[in-house]
Amino acid sequence: MKLSQAKLGLLLLVLVVGSSGCGYINGIRAKSQLNEAVSAYKDKRYEEAEKYARKAVYLDPSNENAPKILGFVLLAQYRKGDTSPVNVKRAEEAIQLFKEIQTKDPNNDDAFMTVTKLLGFLGKSDEQLEWVRQRSTNESVSKSKRAEAEAFLANKKWECSLAITEKNKQTVKNPDGSMVIQYKKPAEGKDMEEATKCMTEGMQLAETAISMDPENETAWAQKYNLLLEAGKLAKMEGNEPKAAEYEKQATAAREQGRKLHDKAKPASPPQATG
Repeated sequence: MKLSQAKLGLLLLVLVVGSSGCGYINGIRAKSQLNEAVSAYKDKRYEEAEKYARKAVYLDPSNENAPKILGFVLLAQYRKGDTSPVNVKRAEEAIQLFKEIQTKDPNNDDAFMTVTKLLGFLGKSDEQLEWVRQRSTNESVSKSKRAEAEAFLANKKWECSLAITEKNKQTVKNPDGSMVIQYKKPAEGKDMEEATKCMTEGMQLAETAISMDPENETAWAQKYNLLLEAGKLAKMEGNEPKAAEYEKQATAAREQGRKLHDKAKPASPPQATG
C-alpha cells in the first residue's frame, strides 16, 4: 500500500528531526567526554584521558577539539627512546592526528612542531625533512613560518658539513706553546665533496629564509654557522685569504643576529629616580 504524500512528508520530517536530535545529543556527550579527558589529563591520569578523548571522537567526529586533545594525550604518554610497539604506535597515531590538524590549519605551530619532533624521535629523518620542506613551500603559510622551516633545513645541512669537518680537525702546538686548531683535507675525496655540497645547499636555504623574513634570528644564526663551515673548508684547501673572508662574513652575520635578539628583548621598565 502506498503512503499518501502527506504521510510521506510527515515521515521524512520525523526522520530529519530524529537524526539531527541524535547528532545534537552526541555532540553534547562528546563535549562532556572532552571535559573529563582534560580533567584526567591535568591530573596525569593519561590512560583515562585517552579513553574519554577516544569516546569523544567516536561520538562527534566533527568536533575539532577532540582530535587535538587525543593527540596531546597520546603525546603525554609517549616515551622518547622507547621502541616498544605500543609506544611507537602511540607516536604514529599522534603524528597522523596532528597532520590532519595541520592540513586544516597550515599555520598551526603546535601541530607542525609536534609532527616534526615525533618524526625525529622515531628516526624518520627523510620523512621529517619532507614534512618540513612541504611547509617551507606552502604559500598558505605565513612567510615568517616558512622562513623558520627553511632555517630548520639549513641547520640539517650544517650538521652534515660539521660532521665531516669535526672528524678532520686537529690541535697543534705552536712554537710559543699556544694551541691552535687546524683543519686538514679529508683523505677521502668524497667526504670533501659531501661537506662542500652540504655547506653550499645550507647557505642557499639560509639565504632563502632571510629573504622571506629578514628579521628571523634563527636564519641569521644558521648563516653564521654555515659561513664558519665555508671557512673551515677553505682552510682544508689551503686557501687562507678565502677562509679569512668567510670568517669576516660570519662575524657580520653573528652581529646581525645579536641585533635582532636585542631588538626582540622586552623593554626594561623605567627606573625610579631619587
